[in-house]
Amino acid sequence: MGDVLAGSHAAWEIDSDSVLIRFERGIRTPKLFQALGARRIPLEALDTVSLAPGRRGTVVLRAVARAGADPLMDAASGQLKEGSDPYRLVLPSAQEQQAREQVDELNKLIADRPAPASARALVAPPEAPLHFKAYDGKASFDGAAVSFRWSPTGASTEKWKAGDKTFPVTELADVEWRSPEVFDGCLRLVPRAGSTAQPARSELDPACVVFGPGYGPVHESLPFAAAVLAAVRAAERAPESRTPESARLPLRRDPADIAERIRHLGDLHQAGLVTDEEFVSKKTQLLSEL
Repeated sequence: MGDVLAGSHAAWEIDSDSVLIRFERGIRTPKLFQALGARRIPLEALDTVSLAPGRRGTVVLRAVARAGADPLMDAASGQLKEGSDPYRLVLPSAQEQQAREQVDELNKLIADRPAPASARALVAPPEAPLHFKAYDGKASFDGAAVSFRWSPTGASTEKWKAGDKTFPVTELADVEWRSPEVFDGCLRLVPRAGSTAQPARSELDPACVVFGPGYGPVHESLPFAAAVLAAVRAAERAPESRTPESARLPLRRDPADIAERIRHLGDLHQAGLVTDEEFVSKKTQLLSEL
């Protein structure tokens, strides 16, 4: 086919086996699109493509991914606003006939292709390393493990007591992303050997980082969640995989950072928020990271 549909903030390059979506980088382009750059969507990853009237002399072309095919959309779980949907393309009405022909041809190609045995990993996830700043800490992902490093000012006492956390993807069952555009936005890691008990509130759960105004924006935290989710699913498909040695080794910290954390721990101790035993245990742990 080799046809191109150029619309608002993106262009679709349509081939016989895939759709390459290239996103613009202009100042009006949604930040999520700018972060994604370009994505190739195999036709096997698509369930259907549709065309509908839009606003103010436009038509809207929209593709729907199969469940499990795209970790980005699975992580988003229907929470993206229309304007930030990477499978949605707004076109001027003048292109309606061309778009309709492309939609008909794409749906025919999709219907003619054999259904994949598994939709998992059909669309490539964002590449690690990735990181973002949450309200109560910094989250980083190196491709093998997720690390949460708590903020001295934003993190709860419970998280400080638990200490900085590292979660190998081989020990995770799922990733839950709740958009930062809602009141209780957060990213939570679900352990593989989880219990049926309800998780702690996000501000208390050491497997969760909390979003807030300016913290964990969609264009940073959603690609992060998608990359982790894809790695977790890959680990599930390879049960013989082992936690990489690098993920098991303790992280070495900057001495100045350790000193600041011990000072903050001392403030919590003096305020009565940390017991003598907790203070000694946590201080010993911090010193061991030097």
